[in-house]
Amino acid sequence: MTDKYMELVNTGATKKLAKLLGLPRPPRLRRYSEQGPLLPGPLLVLGNSARAQELSDTLVSWGLDVCRHDAGDAKLGGLLLLLDELVHPEELSPIMLAAGRALRQLLPGARVVSFSRPATADDEPAVAAVRQGIDGIMRSVGREMRGGATANGIVLENSTSILSPSALASLQFFFSGRSAYVDGQFLRVRNDQGVLAEDFTKPLTGKVAVVTGAARGIGAAIAKTLARDGAQVVVVDMPQAGDSLVKVANAIGATTLQLDVTAADAAQQIMDHAIGRHGSLDLVIHNAGITRDKLLANMDAGRWDSVIAVNIASQLRMNEAFLKAGLPNLRIVSLASTSGIAGNRGQSNYAASKGGVIGMVRSSAKLFETNGGSIAAVAPGFIETDMTSKIPLGTRTVARMVLPSLMQGGLPQDVAEAISFLGSDAAAGLNGQVLRVCGQSLVGA
Repeated sequence: MTDKYMELVNTGATKKLAKLLGLPRPPRLRRYSEQGPLLPGPLLVLGNSARAQELSDTLVSWGLDVCRHDAGDAKLGGLLLLLDELVHPEELSPIMLAAGRALRQLLPGARVVSFSRPATADDEPAVAAVRQGIDGIMRSVGREMRGGATANGIVLENSTSILSPSALASLQFFFSGRSAYVDGQFLRVRNDQGVLAEDFTKPLTGKVAVVTGAARGIGAAIAKTLARDGAQVVVVDMPQAGDSLVKVANAIGATTLQLDVTAADAAQQIMDHAIGRHGSLDLVIHNAGITRDKLLANMDAGRWDSVIAVNIASQLRMNEAFLKAGLPNLRIVSLASTSGIAGNRGQSNYAASKGGVIGMVRSSAKLFETNGGSIAAVAPGFIETDMTSKIPLGTRTVARMVLPSLMQGGLPQDVAEAISFLGSDAAAGLNGQVLRVCGQSLVGA
């Protein structure tokens, strides 16, 4: 969706005409700025939890105007649902009906977030029913949001507290403009690990971060965001992209490393550069990727093998080398795609590589945890880039319009925000997670 169209259907006489004709009117999303508030208005907290008061006190310390149980007629910037102690579906009614009334009071760009527990095979049937029901509730509420508001959930595994560092960091992420294009998604906090940054605006202070495929598009946005958030960045790309890579580096004070990520010694080159030039290697973003689309019936070995080599085999090889080197507290964030979850016509090779990233991340979590590190992935949906511009026009247009709430593609910045969050020390308890940044769509590239 172009900014021009968005401007026309949301302002002046053309706004009235668009409304009369029933044209899609995508909202302006509330994106992150260092000066902006965490929420655009007061926060209403519904439900009960063992540490609800402590959580409310923490939220007040963040500068939020917190209302418990009732906010009167106030316009709300957020709604927090404490659902982690429910044991039967019948307990949902009073909380969710109260939430329904509060939804009418939400300001544009508001956030709805739930705390819950995961349903497991060991739960009593009623407990599993209510816990799985919350999943359905929040995904449905996400589709009902208007004005750029979103709804997401935080799932606390085992005995993890709502006050654990990763739970609080997830709440900050979901409340803030960093999550503008994340809707109907869940983050699973697996333990009480992690360290909450003293300054939410600079969560990567003192870290050395490497971004592959950083010369343009999403990679360039990631590099800029990590630098903004305090990291010393090393930008990596093919020698052919050298000029563009230097421009990115100069804009953010990064150093450059030109290499082919499929090279056998790519990981060693990255370690030598980061540690030799900057003293450590704390965060690696596996962003480098290619598409070679073709229907499977017309696929050739060159298209298939090159996509697998760049998009997943290179990551597996580098991660193996990083683990062998025993780098302490190393965090990895990989770029997956909703294509690896739902598939896309003509992208069987790409879907195989991105589905492979998801499998790799989930399987590698315990390996990285051994040295105090973590691994996670972001699965973008429809993001406005040079790559998605190659999708047929009709498919692109429909992809932008099908969402009942956001009705637009995301921006590279939206992906970068999620990556910066998952690469922070506060997100250590989210090890092995795959977060969709898709506006609740499964159309992606």
